[in-house]
Amino acid sequence: MPLYKSISVNSQTTVKIWKIEESYDSLFQPLDLKPQSLKRVLGMKSELHQRGFLSVRHLLHEFGYTDQDLFYDDNGKPHLKDGKHISITHSFTFSGIIVSDKEVGIDIEKQREKIKIIAHKFVDYEFSYLNTIDEDSIRRLTVIWGIKESLYKLFATPGMLFKEHFLVIPFMVEDGKTVAWIDYKGKKYRYTTAFLEFEGFTCAYVVP
Repeated sequence: MPLYKSISVNSQTTVKIWKIEESYDSLFQPLDLKPQSLKRVLGMKSELHQRGFLSVRHLLHEFGYTDQDLFYDDNGKPHLKDGKHISITHSFTFSGIIVSDKEVGIDIEKQREKIKIIAHKFVDYEFSYLNTIDEDSIRRLTVIWGIKESLYKLFATPGMLFKEHFLVIPFMVEDGKTVAWIDYKGKKYRYTTAFLEFEGFTCAYVVP
């Protein structure tokens, strides 16, 4: 079972990352899915998405949970029945979960050239310290996207915009951490963020 990485963020928070190498059948077979989850996975047109969905259930098992312990609210935010906070991500051949006593968010993204083309859609303040022709620009933009996606997952509030409401403080990829802010409806919220790279992917996560 390819648990790829486990990170103890602090005494209340853990990140686990799965490398999806198994077939659909070998991921599906050992799981006991509730009816809603079974319907959802069977309705997916892409086997890549199916395997991502199932690998997340294996990650739940690594934390001592089952599919029955997980539910989603009206905004699509995942929750655990025991009251702990959870955030979930999967991208191509990797999936990840963060579980904590506090609100958290996580995102995994594949590093791709096209992020430079869409940067104007999610970057504003950050352009002040980004050199877009820098060879590291794809890596740094992927970090920014991952942090903002993690913030969005944590807050799960319709109407929030990456470009207007989320701000990532200057960083270098080698830092592995920075600070991010949410500025929304006259209130400001500060978050600690961390990120890591592996096999052409970037994982970012945020905690208060």
